[in-house]
Amino acid sequence: MIVGIDLGTTNSLVAVWRDGKPQLLPNALGEVLTPSCVSVDEDGSILVGRAARERVQTHPDRTARAFKRAMGSNKTFALGKQSFRPEELSALVLKSLKADAEAALGEPVTEAIITVPAYFSDAQRKATRAAGQLAGLKVERLLNEPTAASLAYGIHQLGAETRFLVFDLGGGTFDVSILEMFEGVMEVRASAGDNFLGGEDFVDALVDRFFAEHELSPNLRRNALFMQRLAGQAEAAKCALSTSASATMLVSQDDRTLRLEITEALLADAGASLLKRLRAPVERALRDARLRSSELDNIVLAGGATRMPLVRKLVTSMFGRFPALDFNPDEVVALGAAVQAGLKARDAALDDVVMTDVAPYSLGVAVSKKLSATQDSSGHFDPVIERNSPVPISRVKTYWPTKTDQARIDLHIFQGESRMVADNVHLGQLAISLPPGRANDCPVDVRFTYDVNGLLQVEATVQKTGDKFAVLIEGNPGVMDEAEIARRLKALDELKIHPRDMLENRTALARAERIYQMLRGEVREWLANQILVFEAALGTQDRRTVAAAREQLEQQLQEIERNGVLDDEPAPRP
Repeated sequence: MIVGIDLGTTNSLVAVWRDGKPQLLPNALGEVLTPSCVSVDEDGSILVGRAARERVQTHPDRTARAFKRAMGSNKTFALGKQSFRPEELSALVLKSLKADAEAALGEPVTEAIITVPAYFSDAQRKATRAAGQLAGLKVERLLNEPTAASLAYGIHQLGAETRFLVFDLGGGTFDVSILEMFEGVMEVRASAGDNFLGGEDFVDALVDRFFAEHELSPNLRRNALFMQRLAGQAEAAKCALSTSASATMLVSQDDRTLRLEITEALLADAGASLLKRLRAPVERALRDARLRSSELDNIVLAGGATRMPLVRKLVTSMFGRFPALDFNPDEVVALGAAVQAGLKARDAALDDVVMTDVAPYSLGVAVSKKLSATQDSSGHFDPVIERNSPVPISRVKTYWPTKTDQARIDLHIFQGESRMVADNVHLGQLAISLPPGRANDCPVDVRFTYDVNGLLQVEATVQKTGDKFAVLIEGNPGVMDEAEIARRLKALDELKIHPRDMLENRTALARAERIYQMLRGEVREWLANQILVFEAALGTQDRRTVAAAREQLEQQLQEIERNGVLDDEPAPRP
């Protein structure tokens, strides 16, 4: 069985193509959104999803989130006494989604289409593929997120001729793609994006404003527990503005209760630089597609951060029309991944659908240029594959050494759009051995091959000798080799994963612990007793008793939050 997975910064989803349409699959809590969050419990077991997210504020030293942003790097996350790479944390989320899919479908899941930001680099894509492998999945394809959203949208437009833009703002990344559809063919015309721009950055902007408004010491940022609580309040306020005119950030520190009233105007002011950054990729994509905004038939929103009213207002002002609201922006990417899974499985309902994509960024090498007969200038970027070229693509360029009898060329490979390589992203290098001779007599053909998964292969051929050099791009600190993957896979298999059928109970306890730490006075003492009642019910191991106690505790927690007893003064006992 093959599934489609949206591996997101904030939330992840799994979907399947079934009965002629894409369908989202629920997790153990009956929800389709699984928070991309991992925590290590006190007994050493691993918690994934909402249970882990509830522990972000209470156990920040044992919980990791937003690790998607570190994919392709050598960063590690310390959770208690254990240390994890971003691929391993992503693999734990993928494993959880795989288990949920198998429970819903009643059969093993072995293959997956996994979505990635269109602007993910070669190293980030390889890291995502490794995460899938660590989770026990054969990754059939890495699909660009805005392309996936367009598949979900376009599957309902078959037979129509339309041109539309996908505006995909997720928790940690921003992508834009322009697509054209005609006679069952969906063709990506252009893509652009920003790998470090998303809803998390608006949360950070509110945190910064909170510090500024209360003139808090920068040293307080080292207090992990305080920062997690503040970030949680900022996230809640940002989300609340989607349905309310205002929201309150409220955090206790040193016997003081600090408040900040958040309005859309304040969020727009705090995130002004972020809103400005959203414009540049849109303008670049339109230029590359050689289109004016008036020539687009529709604007499709994807990513949970597009729920923010200020983002929707920005989109409306940029394009002079309201965006399409046909799909839930949290779900549209996963639904598109399921459509691609159906294409891979050759479902008869999709026989007439063809999907093409593009390279979202330019790929090339560092070269030297002659300024005069005696002077060279090094560090210039020479593109081999231009951005927004249709993929799969293979291009060859010929280069020469700079000196007579030069023994080798160190070919440095870059991604980006800047004139100088110092301002682009270094992907790796390839050492090419040369025979003796004059520089002009020793040309080297360099072939770049970029596939539908967004993975780059580089091959160099010395014309004089016919020698070919390895396609391996070295130097990416975040890319694991096969031996490292095997070692990490063995380590992951030895981890104690919290039982899936107990997840509801652990999630309720984690939520109760989070709320308990935010309370004071009589209501805090009262909640402690209610937690003890629930723990006693767990001790009976009777499913009906536990379910009834859990339902009662969850109602009590909801009542506490609804009545606003998380304020500075103790509230009446519920």
